[in-house]
Amino acid sequence: MKLDYDVAKINRMVMDNIPPAGGFQDTVLRAMREAVEAGGKRIRPMLMYETYKLFCGLNGREPDEAEIAPFMAGMEIMHTASLIHDDLPCMDNDTLRRGRPTTWVVYGVDMATLAGDAMMIQTFAVMSEAVLRMKDTGAGARALHTMAVKSGIYGMTGGQVVDVENTGRPLDAEKLDFIYRLKTGALLEASMMIGAILGGAKEAEIRTVERIAADVGTAFQIRDDVLDEISTDEKLGKPIHSDKESGKTTYVTLYGIEKAGEEVARCSAEAIRLLDETGGDNETLKMIINALIDRDN
Repeated sequence: MKLDYDVAKINRMVMDNIPPAGGFQDTVLRAMREAVEAGGKRIRPMLMYETYKLFCGLNGREPDEAEIAPFMAGMEIMHTASLIHDDLPCMDNDTLRRGRPTTWVVYGVDMATLAGDAMMIQTFAVMSEAVLRMKDTGAGARALHTMAVKSGIYGMTGGQVVDVENTGRPLDAEKLDFIYRLKTGALLEASMMIGAILGGAKEAEIRTVERIAADVGTAFQIRDDVLDEISTDEKLGKPIHSDKESGKTTYVTLYGIEKAGEEVARCSAEAIRLLDETGGDNETLKMIINALIDRDN
């Protein structure tokens, strides 16, 4: 499914929140900016914005782009930072990302590590500055806390720890699900939860959104496993079969491609079912979820 969304607008939003290159830090700033400029689907900011719009509508509010934009930008900055670190020789040792040499290949391991570190910190600089300007600082603080938890040791970073530590070792389904939920799902969960929080969602609604995003994240990662088996380097913009070659256990290696496809369908159906329970106009959100799950790259 082709998704019609103004990605260029999101790109500008993100780039506006990365410091310009120059000065004594020029090398790392260029590395940061080039990593963002390399492109991407920008799915996480899209999910955040559409969830925000959904709950604004349910609460009789007009969406305020100025309120949500810094959080959208910060989320994509964090996601890009995670990719820079993922590609490092001490992690996945990838040399190609989105059809381009990875950051460490171009700038060296030291500058790539620092670029990723700087971008993670920049995420919180951008978001916290937005909170200081908000009328409802309570909602802003809750959103900021959600981002911290979902990107930290109990979220994305924790998932990466378990993934790296177990590379080359056989994994059971429970540990693999844990990795998927944290490493891939956590930032998707944060994206939708922050949208819901800033849109005025109640606690029970925020928890439902978290469950929706968890299902989306699992389906996304399993689809990624399938694409690593059936796609091409050109389509993916990175080498295929990299998981197999690095000795990683995936859903496909545990259950096979057919079962993987069935699980993607089950998780996506459950996400849509829960989304429908929230009510409101969620058609664009559904389109994004389906495009994310049905993608071929």
